[in-house]
Amino acid sequence: MSAIHYCRFDSPVGPLTVAASDAGLHAIEFPQNRHPQRRLGWMPGDHPLLREARRQLEEYFDGQRRSFELPLAPQGTPFQREVWLALGDIPYGSTISYAQLALRVGRPAAMRAVGAANGRNPLPIVLPCHRVIGADGSLTGFGGGLPTKHFLLKLEGAIPPQETARDLFAAASP
Repeated sequence: MSAIHYCRFDSPVGPLTVAASDAGLHAIEFPQNRHPQRRLGWMPGDHPLLREARRQLEEYFDGQRRSFELPLAPQGTPFQREVWLALGDIPYGSTISYAQLALRVGRPAAMRAVGAANGRNPLPIVLPCHRVIGADGSLTGFGGGLPTKHFLLKLEGAIPPQETARDLFAAASP
């Protein structure tokens, strides 16, 4: 495998770390990740794919991009990669439940395994795991934190602009 280069840049959700090689984009990490990537062999530096990923992510945050056109090279099990690629089929501004995602990958009884794979998605935003929510509409776990998930869904119009994270959680409380 070719060398994996990474860079960091500021975004509306905090600094993002993006890693790529000639094979494709390997990772996008938020400032705090529940499951950080193994950085074995990663080196800071410049790569054309890093520049392109940054440009497309900036367009996304500016509301000018709804999908990404980047070569992807996520590292994971075949099952994880199947789940991660299915995330790319969730339309901008839409959400689905974990059960619906399990159906999409042809494993309706594997909701927990699908949820675990979703949680280890190394390419959030590009493979939009933030669009997967609880069956009751609640915002559930997200590797970049629930405020980041809320921000991304609000950016895409999947959450009404007047609603706040506190409102969502208050509605879910008894």
